Amino acid sequence: MKPARDRARAERRGRIGETAAAWWLRLKGWRILDRRVRTPVGEVDLVARKGALIAFVEVKHRATDADLDHAIDMRRLARVAAAADYLMSHYAGPGDDIRIDVILIARGRRLRHIENAWIG
Repeated sequence: MKPARDRARAERRGRIGETAAAWWLRLKGWRILDRRVRTPVGEVDLVARKGALIAFVEVKHRATDADLDHAIDMRRLARVAAAADYLMSHYAGPGDDIRIDVILIARGRRLRHIENAWIG
């Protein structure tokens, strides 16, 4: 029974992290276009716009800063990039720039925003 409880706790933590990241982005002038967008090739936690820039954002929320060191890797970023490629025409128009960002959140630490995390 414990694994189901752990998954539920991780799901709650993920939603809290996504909400915090969305608010942080709004405070920085971004408009949140969508949240938790699922595609056949992957999921994007947040889609945000600031001017002519569209960011597909992966959010990782962990209990400690040390846990964040292993929260994101190239395989996970590749799935976000594949989902962004799949969704690009839905969110971006002519002249828009697109990038993949990562937001890392750990209790007691400042939020870390990694811009243009995927260069593929």
